[in-house]
Amino acid sequence: MANSLVVHGAIFAVGALVGGGIATAVAQKREKIPPQSVVRSQQPVAPILHVGTAGNAVVAPDAAVLCPPLKYGNPGPIPDQLVRKAYVAGYDRRLRHPAWTAEHLTQSALRKKTDSKESDAGDRSKSTFVEDESIPAMFRAKLQDYFRSGYDRGHMVPAADAKFSQEAMDETFLLTNIAPQVGAGFNRHYWAYVEDWCRRLTGSFSDVYVFTIPLYLPKQDPDSKWRVTHEVIGSPPNVAVPTHFAKVVLTTKPSSPSTPNIPEISTGAFVLPNAPIPDEAPLKSFVVPVESVERASGLILFSDAIKSASKHICQTTECQVIVRHFDDAQKKIAGPKGQR
Repeated sequence: MANSLVVHGAIFAVGALVGGGIATAVAQKREKIPPQSVVRSQQPVAPILHVGTAGNAVVAPDAAVLCPPLKYGNPGPIPDQLVRKAYVAGYDRRLRHPAWTAEHLTQSALRKKTDSKESDAGDRSKSTFVEDESIPAMFRAKLQDYFRSGYDRGHMVPAADAKFSQEAMDETFLLTNIAPQVGAGFNRHYWAYVEDWCRRLTGSFSDVYVFTIPLYLPKQDPDSKWRVTHEVIGSPPNVAVPTHFAKVVLTTKPSSPSTPNIPEISTGAFVLPNAPIPDEAPLKSFVVPVESVERASGLILFSDAIKSASKHICQTTECQVIVRHFDDAQKKIAGPKGQR
């Protein structure tokens, strides 16, 4: 089963929802849409979605029929829903980076996600950053936008999470999975430690769902007013530089050996500034309520029922990163970064 289908099915099973219209993505995925297809987003719906017996989600009537101002065009879709081998994502055409990404990790999946031969596994050295031609050219992030920008092309879904095939790994290098990140001290260091921590969660939990969300958070200026200020890179300036990034996790495991079908659910949200972070910074110092990420991003990540039934992830496992500087050499294999 394609890993992206596993992502969708598992999200529905726990009642989780990112943005809206994932049901549409699932339905069309079942119709064997190519991995790089774009699925039109629908308006947000209830936290638990239902797919028809024929595998088709209910689609709202054409807005032009109900709303005369849209007779000659509907200004959408926002975002573009992207269905990949290892993840799903919502692409923000205005900011030219993902609004969110979602992936499903398991211990066995990270070790060997398919029955393919070892030689078929993804090799990072064979992957290169490429523009995503499924996005209209005028809304597409381009390689030139990152050239000498001072920022790394930061993966929202890490390449290390998609080693099960070369195609899956290549898809993590599409610019629709990339956002500008500070390199030294963040993308090549602390952010990589957090990504590694997410993968290590599979050693304690049956299923791990990881949501990555770029954020634009306000700060208070000397005049006591709060403002959101961020850089835009590219020529012309196209790609917005997030002020922060969020990692939100939801994990499940059997509550007890006698009730294997009743999961124990844990959730946690971490917001990190897009800036150098000391290696010794405790991961717990970045903990925020899930609702804070939802409010800042405009997304509904989990239903109220899931939130009330879940434990905090730092209560059910150790929230501590492992400093591993080998990541520097690993990232250089893929070629020069945006600032070089």
